[in-house]
Amino acid sequence: MKNLSHWEKEIYFENIDCIIIGSGIVGLNAALYIKQKEPKLKVVVLERGMFPDGASNRNAGFACFGSPSELLEDLKTHTEEEVFSLVDKRWEGLQLLRSNLGDKNIGYEPFGGYELFNPMDEALYEDCYYQLGYLNKLLSPIVGAFTTYKIVDNKINKFGFKHTNHLIENVAEGQINTGKMMQTLLNKVTKLGVLVLNNFSVISYDDDGDKVEVHSDDGIVISAKKLLIATDGFAKQLLPELDVQPARAQVLITKPIANLKIKGGFHFDRGFYYFRNVGKRVLFGGGRNLNFKEEETFELGLTDRVQDQLDLLLRETILPNTSYEIDMRWSGIMGMGEKKSVIMKTLSTNTFCAVRSGGMGVAIGSLTGVDAATMVLQSL
Repeated sequence: MKNLSHWEKEIYFENIDCIIIGSGIVGLNAALYIKQKEPKLKVVVLERGMFPDGASNRNAGFACFGSPSELLEDLKTHTEEEVFSLVDKRWEGLQLLRSNLGDKNIGYEPFGGYELFNPMDEALYEDCYYQLGYLNKLLSPIVGAFTTYKIVDNKINKFGFKHTNHLIENVAEGQINTGKMMQTLLNKVTKLGVLVLNNFSVISYDDDGDKVEVHSDDGIVISAKKLLIATDGFAKQLLPELDVQPARAQVLITKPIANLKIKGGFHFDRGFYYFRNVGKRVLFGGGRNLNFKEEETFELGLTDRVQDQLDLLLRETILPNTSYEIDMRWSGIMGMGEKKSVIMKTLSTNTFCAVRSGGMGVAIGSLTGVDAATMVLQSL
């Protein structure tokens, strides 16, 4: 057990109004909203890693809300109201992210989004093609564009893609700089007096009805009036009863490429693969559908199965006849489940959760944080 000094206990761990577990997009936005509404409340955010360990600091930076095939796939297992209500929340969350932090501070670029279809995807493309009018009609009141999705096969050669028969553009999507976003958000909450403690790994908590006690892996016990769990991909470790599974996303990025033609965010294979330009680099990730069970893990690692497939697709489809080098490879942990909606609920008298962003943390995280903070504030 780690022994605290008098000063550490007094400054960091006494008279806490709300503890938030997880310093990702949701956790920091919740802390931000609580302090904006009630500046005198003491809010402490606990983070297990040096940086947010899940997906917030490791995501690909897509400011997206769903490709045509993704939405049509969702409609097979969700009602129309559920699907487009979630799209509405993603869109609202993106606007909140931009207004809260500023486009310049998050590196927002409105380059648009695209979905690629290879020769094996002809049936999938035809389904999307015939449903574009229907999707555009339902998206119009949400994003404010009469035509959100449109066929742009003429851009395939412009981007230099191979093994690609069709291309659908999403005019309302963009991209961000994930690092700038998280740095700006962290600076904003700390200036308001939120304490963010890194390398504090929570293994359990107890809610006795009057207060909540949080237990760390090195024996520290701290208490607060309220507790919000916002660990998303790692939620199962504290909340095993919830329908939220870890889903590892593996990513690589190239070194700068001279005369790079690619600009925008791109998806294919129903969203299981995604790539974008990062300046003159190409970031490419996905492939967890190659072995869902293997990628249902809390381990931030890489596998040959996924990385080999990313290398193959990058070489043969995305950057054919292009000289490039891989600069870095990494992974992040998302929170997924049977449903794509966020799990936001009261777990006990003083304990709440906001988890399962469904791989759309950039889009929905800001709004989820506000909604979670509102739930906590109403209980104080």
